[in-house]
Amino acid sequence: MNRDEKLESLLDRQYWVVDMLPKQVPANSEGQYFKIEQYYLESPRKEILGEKYANILIKLNCYYDFEVWFDEEWQSNPSPRCLSECLLKCDAVNRPLFVLLDSIDALFSLDGEETSMTIYNPNDSLLELLGALASSEGLFLWQP
Repeated sequence: MNRDEKLESLLDRQYWVVDMLPKQVPANSEGQYFKIEQYYLESPRKEILGEKYANILIKLNCYYDFEVWFDEEWQSNPSPRCLSECLLKCDAVNRPLFVLLDSIDALFSLDGEETSMTIYNPNDSLLELLGALASSEGLFLWQP
């Protein structure tokens, strides 16, 4: 199975979310989630949030090899600077960025139009590490 096929198959698996909020906002919430989400998608807050996700992925790359898909192209273990620039570009142009951890069949998905990062098919070891890394950036890991 090539990387594109693997990416597609992993998008159908169970997923977790790294987010600025500690749990999913209920559909019937009395709050103003969509206005607050829009607030965090504006500059400079969007870039600050993007840097936090970049920091998590860069640190995670110490433990796992990466295949990064951005702008219709795959890159193997891009440099930390390149990974950070791709993620910030993803935010700026509202295009998706995918990070494939082929060795454990896990996939990260980021989209410049969202305030969260989604992780498909994580194993227990990845979840434990990801929880610590998210916490170090002031973010939360939860499963919908």
